[in-house]
Amino acid sequence: MKRYIYALLTIAVVFSMLAFDLPHNMGPQTAGACGYGEGGGQGYVPQRQDQGKAYAARPALTKEQARQLITQHVTKLNPGLKVGPVNDAGELYEAEIYSKDNEVIQIIGVDKRSGRLALIN
Repeated sequence: MKRYIYALLTIAVVFSMLAFDLPHNMGPQTAGACGYGEGGGQGYVPQRQDQGKAYAARPALTKEQARQLITQHVTKLNPGLKVGPVNDAGELYEAEIYSKDNEVIQIIGVDKRSGRLALIN
Protein backbone atom coordinates (compact mmCIF):
# COMPACT_ATOMS: atom_id res chain seq x y z
CA MET A 1 0.00 0.00 0.00
CA LYS A 2 2.87 2.39 0.79
CA ARG A 3 4.32 1.85 -2.70
CA TYR A 4 1.06 3.03 -4.27
CA ILE A 5 0.94 6.09 -2.05
CA TYR A 6 4.57 6.94 -2.90
CA ALA A 7 3.86 6.41 -6.61
CA LEU A 8 0.73 8.59 -6.51
CA LEU A 9 2.53 11.23 -4.48
CA THR A 10 5.43 11.25 -6.99
CA ILE A 11 3.07 11.53 -9.94
CA ALA A 12 1.20 14.38 -8.23
CA VAL A 13 4.45 16.25 -7.58
CA VAL A 14 5.61 15.79 -11.18
CA PHE A 15 2.29 17.03 -12.59
CA SER A 16 2.23 20.00 -10.24
CA MET A 17 5.76 20.95 -11.34
CA LEU A 18 4.73 20.67 -14.99
CA ALA A 19 1.59 22.73 -14.39
CA PHE A 20 3.63 25.41 -12.62
CA ASP A 21 6.13 25.63 -15.49
CA LEU A 22 3.54 25.54 -18.29
CA PRO A 23 2.77 29.31 -18.30
CA HIS A 24 6.50 29.99 -18.58
CA ASN A 25 6.80 27.77 -21.65
CA MET A 26 3.87 29.47 -23.36
CA GLY A 27 4.87 33.00 -22.44
CA PRO A 28 6.50 35.87 -24.30
CA GLN A 29 9.52 33.94 -25.60
CA THR A 30 7.20 31.83 -27.78
CA ALA A 31 5.37 34.93 -28.99
CA GLY A 32 8.69 36.50 -29.99
CA ALA A 33 9.20 34.02 -32.81
CA CYS A 34 8.93 36.81 -35.39
CA GLY A 35 11.54 38.93 -33.64
CA TYR A 36 11.28 41.49 -30.89
CA GLY A 37 8.90 44.31 -31.72
CA GLU A 38 7.90 43.06 -35.16
CA GLY A 39 4.46 42.07 -36.35
CA GLY A 40 3.79 38.62 -37.74
CA GLY A 41 3.54 39.69 -41.39
CA GLN A 42 6.58 41.93 -41.68
CA GLY A 43 8.68 39.47 -43.65
CA TYR A 44 5.81 38.26 -45.81
CA VAL A 45 4.37 41.38 -47.44
CA PRO A 46 6.41 44.53 -47.91
CA GLN A 47 5.24 47.33 -45.67
CA ARG A 48 4.85 51.03 -46.35
CA GLN A 49 7.46 52.49 -48.65
CA ASP A 50 7.18 56.06 -47.37
CA GLN A 51 8.17 55.30 -43.72
CA GLY A 52 6.34 58.19 -42.09
CA LYS A 53 6.43 60.78 -44.87
CA ALA A 54 3.19 62.52 -45.68
CA TYR A 55 1.23 61.04 -48.58
CA ALA A 56 0.88 64.42 -50.26
CA ALA A 57 4.65 64.95 -50.27
CA ARG A 58 5.29 61.62 -51.99
CA PRO A 59 4.39 61.22 -55.66
CA ALA A 60 2.15 58.33 -56.66
CA LEU A 61 3.75 55.14 -57.93
CA THR A 62 3.86 54.50 -61.65
CA LYS A 63 2.75 51.26 -63.25
CA GLU A 64 6.38 50.27 -63.78
CA GLN A 65 7.23 50.84 -60.11
CA ALA A 66 4.15 48.85 -59.03
CA ARG A 67 5.12 46.02 -61.39
CA GLN A 68 8.64 46.02 -59.95
CA LEU A 69 7.30 45.80 -56.35
CA ILE A 70 4.96 42.93 -57.24
CA THR A 71 7.63 41.08 -59.20
CA GLN A 72 10.14 41.34 -56.34
CA HIS A 73 7.56 40.07 -53.86
CA VAL A 74 6.36 37.17 -56.02
CA THR A 75 9.83 35.98 -57.03
CA LYS A 76 10.91 36.08 -53.38
CA LEU A 77 8.03 33.76 -52.46
CA ASN A 78 8.07 31.48 -55.51
CA PRO A 79 10.37 32.05 -58.51
CA GLY A 80 8.15 29.84 -60.71
CA LEU A 81 5.25 32.29 -60.72
CA LYS A 82 4.65 35.00 -63.34
CA VAL A 83 3.17 38.47 -63.02
CA GLY A 84 0.48 39.44 -65.53
CA PRO A 85 -0.35 42.91 -66.80
CA VAL A 86 -0.72 45.71 -64.25
CA ASN A 87 -4.10 47.50 -64.38
CA ASP A 88 -5.13 50.83 -62.86
CA ALA A 89 -7.99 50.29 -60.39
CA GLY A 90 -8.48 53.70 -58.78
CA GLU A 91 -6.42 53.86 -55.57
CA LEU A 92 -4.61 50.62 -56.45
CA TYR A 93 -2.73 49.00 -59.26
CA GLU A 94 -3.87 45.39 -59.70
CA ALA A 95 -1.91 42.52 -61.21
CA GLU A 96 -2.76 38.86 -61.70
CA ILE A 97 -0.28 36.21 -60.60
CA TYR A 98 -0.03 33.17 -62.89
CA SER A 99 1.23 29.65 -62.20
CA LYS A 100 3.44 27.67 -64.58
CA ASP A 101 0.24 26.39 -66.24
CA ASN A 102 -0.95 29.98 -66.95
CA GLU A 103 -3.69 29.66 -64.33
CA VAL A 104 -4.57 32.74 -62.25
CA ILE A 105 -3.58 32.03 -58.65
CA GLN A 106 -3.95 35.41 -56.99
CA ILE A 107 -4.68 39.05 -57.69
CA ILE A 108 -2.39 41.48 -55.88
CA GLY A 109 -2.99 45.19 -55.48
CA VAL A 110 -0.44 47.93 -54.82
CA ASP A 111 -1.51 51.16 -53.13
CA LYS A 112 -0.42 54.03 -55.36
CA ARG A 113 0.56 56.31 -52.45
CA SER A 114 2.10 53.98 -49.87
CA GLY A 115 3.37 51.10 -52.02
CA ARG A 116 1.75 48.57 -49.70
CA LEU A 117 0.76 45.25 -51.24
CA ALA A 118 -2.71 43.84 -50.64
CA LEU A 119 -4.21 40.48 -51.59
CA ILE A 120 -7.37 41.10 -53.58
CA ASN A 121 -8.83 37.58 -53.71
